[in-house]
Amino acid sequence: MAYASGRTFYDADSHIMELPDFLTRFADPGVRDDMPRLAFAGGGRSLRGLEAAAERGGHPPEKVSEMVALGTDLISGPKGYAALGAFNRDERKQALDQLGFQRQLVFSTFAVGTCFYGKMTLERRYDASRAHNRAMEHFCAHDERLMGVAALPLDDPELAAALLDEVIEQNLAAVWVPHRPCGGRSPGHDALDPIWARLAEANLPFVLHVGGHPLQIHPDWMNTGRPVPTDWLGGGENVRSKDMTSLHHQAETFIGAMVLDGVLERFPKLRGGVIELGAGWVPSMLDRLDWASEIWRKSEPELSKLTRKPSEQVTAQLAFTPFVYEDVGRLIEQSNDELYLFSSDYPHFEGGRNPLGRFARSLDGQPESSLDRFYCENFSRVFSV
Repeated sequence: MAYASGRTFYDADSHIMELPDFLTRFADPGVRDDMPRLAFAGGGRSLRGLEAAAERGGHPPEKVSEMVALGTDLISGPKGYAALGAFNRDERKQALDQLGFQRQLVFSTFAVGTCFYGKMTLERRYDASRAHNRAMEHFCAHDERLMGVAALPLDDPELAAALLDEVIEQNLAAVWVPHRPCGGRSPGHDALDPIWARLAEANLPFVLHVGGHPLQIHPDWMNTGRPVPTDWLGGGENVRSKDMTSLHHQAETFIGAMVLDGVLERFPKLRGGVIELGAGWVPSMLDRLDWASEIWRKSEPELSKLTRKPSEQVTAQLAFTPFVYEDVGRLIEQSNDELYLFSSDYPHFEGGRNPLGRFARSLDGQPESSLDRFYCENFSRVFSV
């Protein structure tokens, strides 16, 4: 018996906790010296004993035995770097056996910041993305349940197209793009249409994910004349309460631009997911996009070319992961049951110690068809399982 049992469960969000050589190990030899080694500082309270584990590439046998002994309670056990399978792919296979998820989308945790926002030249950031993608492929290659996510900066359309050609040849399940105007362009810019066309042709979805844009609000918003609060890990690099008020704003703007610039209209086979940015904002976004496209179509001729309402496009082509504490049943009632995806966020702390239990409570009373869509069918549609 596994933690997730009794139906099919596809997990739309999980992570690797990268070791320092995550990028340098897989970089091209000619640029390896230019790649940064990743720091452990962001691991917070899960760092105890990590240095020794990193040297051997996995947890000590006695720690592995302890976590295997947890059985179906693994998800409520150690988190972060201390979790089973956090950075060792053989351990991750064992972890999935205990978790019971038939598919699991896998994101990096820290390395993508180098790809999207690193202080290196633009060309080196694409080199870092290439190394990132090889590392993701390596971690996921030995277990078909693991579906790795590539990094794809969009700042330079030509470099992005070349990198995408490589990704399509790799065994990766989606491409993570930053949710900002890359290279000073809207995602609906003509120069990016070849990227969206290629993704649609290859049946390879794009994803937005927390970390694809800075997590923190401007520091001035934290200035109250009183001590600035730490984040929940004890530092200042992660999310605090005020950050949560607008964490989704840039993602919503990105999706709005994709719709109103006609990207989903031009490429109806394009699929996408918005991961770990919550979903409480989705019903109001659909309403806002529908009336914006209707009101402004007379003054913005591009909007008159839309043959489907924005809400219909988003429902057909995108899906969103609610946070574990959001009321998914209420979101379905405010919109529809084709929009939302189950996720565990394993092995991050944010996913909680019993995500299935919490989601089940918020879905109480929903028909079986809605449960199937939330736990697996919407994932199948977007990620082509």
